[in-house]
Amino acid sequence: MTPQHDEMSPTADDREEQIAEYLIAHPDFFERQPAALAAIDIPHRTGDAVSLLERQISTLREQAANYRGQLEELVGVARDNDTLARRLHRLTLALIETHSFDEVLNTLQDELREQFRADAVEMKLFASDQLEAHAHEPGPALFRDFLKRARPNCGQLDKDKLEYLFGSQAGETGSAALIPLTAPPLAGVLAIGSRDPERFHQSKSVDFLQRLAEVVSAKLQSASSPGV
Repeated sequence: MTPQHDEMSPTADDREEQIAEYLIAHPDFFERQPAALAAIDIPHRTGDAVSLLERQISTLREQAANYRGQLEELVGVARDNDTLARRLHRLTLALIETHSFDEVLNTLQDELREQFRADAVEMKLFASDQLEAHAHEPGPALFRDFLKRARPNCGQLDKDKLEYLFGSQAGETGSAALIPLTAPPLAGVLAIGSRDPERFHQSKSVDFLQRLAEVVSAKLQSASSPGV
């Protein structure tokens, strides 16, 4: 014999009736619960044709999925920017404690390798007046146009620049970030190298590198002053 409580249990038809009665009694349910409406797939009997309503719903769902993807991407970018900001802050504090060119370079090498996964860090400095067209020293001649633009860039370097900047590590450097330094009467280049050809791709944003250029240039200016 079937237990009595099973006989009293609502059947699927009973539950459907209850749901239908509830929805009829609360016509604003889907306005209050839009996620429920978005999850429901309501067929429309129109033969082989797709109803306008179905097409609109499908389009809206695709748009919602795209917006979610864009939002996740923006959140990821914001998180990366926050990480970069914290690392730059740490690097800035470390540079404040330096007093000579050697200390500045050593700090940059330590921090950039540890915090920014750099495989090589080099800084080349020379007198600003060597940037004039008549000067033929290797460094100024190679980077004269770059320093005049005063804008960091990323990408793969030609052989001459690689060898001048990284020496014995030139052959291992797949990509590099170049940062112009201005600390009158000096000018120079801070080079961050990576074995990965895509690590410093030319399409990368250089906003962070620009801020780094300003911080390092300011520190070099103070380090070059007598008595510092």
